[in-house]
Amino acid sequence: MLDTHLLKQKIIEASKEIGIDKIGFTTAEPFDHLKDSLIEQKENHHTTGFEHGNIDERLFPELIFDQPQSIISIALAYPTRMNNRLKSVRGEKRGKFARASWGIDYHDILKDRLNKLIDFIKKEASQNLNVTFKPMVDTGELIDVVVAQRAGLGFIGKNGLLITEEFGSYVYLGEIITNIPFEPDMPIENQCGECTKCIDQCPTSALLGDGRMNAQKCLSYQTQTKGFMPEEYRPKIRSIIYGCDICQEVCPFNKGKNFHFHEEMEPDPEVVTPLLKPILTISNREFKERFGYLAGSWRGKKPIQRNAIIALANVRDKTSIPNLLSCVENDPRPVIRGTAAWSLSMIDPSNQAILDFLIEHFNKETDDEAKEEMRKAIDRMRI
Repeated sequence: MLDTHLLKQKIIEASKEIGIDKIGFTTAEPFDHLKDSLIEQKENHHTTGFEHGNIDERLFPELIFDQPQSIISIALAYPTRMNNRLKSVRGEKRGKFARASWGIDYHDILKDRLNKLIDFIKKEASQNLNVTFKPMVDTGELIDVVVAQRAGLGFIGKNGLLITEEFGSYVYLGEIITNIPFEPDMPIENQCGECTKCIDQCPTSALLGDGRMNAQKCLSYQTQTKGFMPEEYRPKIRSIIYGCDICQEVCPFNKGKNFHFHEEMEPDPEVVTPLLKPILTISNREFKERFGYLAGSWRGKKPIQRNAIIALANVRDKTSIPNLLSCVENDPRPVIRGTAAWSLSMIDPSNQAILDFLIEHFNKETDDEAKEEMRKAIDRMRI
């Protein structure tokens, strides 16, 4: 007979050696109290489309695993400040990847830790040949923060993120469903109190106040879309080309949090704060070689290039005008041509030569959306 109490203690000890910063256990009972909320979010178009599509499979572990008994939740802390200093390049502006995209893609790091943990459990439970496991990270069915909260790792803040006592919200989360009946840990209730800093400081008012958000308004989501970014969001991303950290940066629970436990998570400043202009003409091969190991590369180079064009406008980089003119004239992708036209009109709105150039290319443009972007850019410059 498997001694699950002893096994749990052994797992907790082994997790530290494996490189897991926090671990908790919960039952495999449904999370069905969230069903109405998830349906409402979907009906209100507050979801991103990146979530697992089947709501019931997100809430009922028995639908995705045979006879589940427990869920093991893990957290890994990631750094918030760079150890290496960035070299400044005179006259060049830089973009930024949000902290969750620093270092090697966290999905790969979490999968490594989860698989090592499963190997350990299998070894310890070798007398029981019927133990089974299903590991997952945020691309899986379950809702990471909800599992982690019920497993006692932390509480869900008003920004919808899991907040741990030790590491704040700067943690990556993963979980394992298993048929081993572990004793569950105690859930942690919300500790935000009257604080509304994350809600007040969100530039797009994406946070709804109860831990939910209108994800369509979230700047992190907007930086990951592939089409034209709605004009209202463009100035708000500033020079960020992937993700958003604002609701974490203003959170009192994150004050002073900065942990460097995992070498794979250490950022290369030249990669996560890249020069903006070279991104505009980077090849697919160069993009994969330079950025491919980042979580922020998962949507490919076009969103990053589009965001770099927006960032150049936001920092008013006049030295980028020749690069942007080339994008309008030579890039085969309508999103890049149209966004570059917008950027030009923002950087130097009174430049007659740029206006003439945009009028010329407006008359040549065949894509309706790119043409509309050029028309608005022209109108803006004629005011």
